[in-house]
Amino acid sequence: MNSRSDRRLLAWLAAILAGVVLPAAAMFWLRDGAAPAPLAGAAGPILAVGLMGIAMIGAATAGRWWIGVVLALLAGAGLILLARALGMPPLPHPVSTAFAMIIASASFAARGTLFARAIPGNGWLMALFVVAGEAATLVTAAYLPAWLLVLLPAQWASAALQTALLGTGTRAAASVLIALGGTAATTLLVARLWPRRWPYLLMFSAWLALSALVWHRPAPPPPRAAVAGASGHAPRLLPVQLEKIGAA
Repeated sequence: MNSRSDRRLLAWLAAILAGVVLPAAAMFWLRDGAAPAPLAGAAGPILAVGLMGIAMIGAATAGRWWIGVVLALLAGAGLILLARALGMPPLPHPVSTAFAMIIASASFAARGTLFARAIPGNGWLMALFVVAGEAATLVTAAYLPAWLLVLLPAQWASAALQTALLGTGTRAAASVLIALGGTAATTLLVARLWPRRWPYLLMFSAWLALSALVWHRPAPPPPRAAVAGASGHAPRLLPVQLEKIGAA
């Protein structure tokens, strides 16, 4: 019993670390622009990692999709308030930002729910591995091929959030939002029908089709003037993953 309680405590600590502590630490690191990228230009990827960490690991730990979504939205709101306190300007599209956060949180929490069903008691470990892997791809996106980036839901969330935070709102990022929503729906279907395995084929097919949609209709990079004005730095330091997809 104590061992099970200890595992749950570790799981929640991992969720807090991945979803709140590390993203907040990254914001503090970037606040003065002394790091390789200004805070404004990295807000989308940082927020995406935070939502992914708390939603996926939280849902996998609790075994409830809605818990992951609620925790992610609370953590996301806190991270945005922190970014504002550290110098990020007011949100140009608050409704679009909130909508992108909801869709991304729902998608990440759906995967956590599936892990909880597939690996009872240890689904949070799988969620932790997935979060670490996809977060690493966001950090190293400058060195990764565009075809790989369009396969990753974390990249979709990063593009949608960055467009809402500094770009033209969620309409311009419709393809990545559709992809996030589609993966959420198919993943929840698989979790609901578990242990049946045939829905996995549907989920895998939908993932490839939605990745193709993102490839052919990528989210645009945010306006260079917005990044420069928000950060006080030259606009050459745009989020590299958005630029690479936009150039594909």
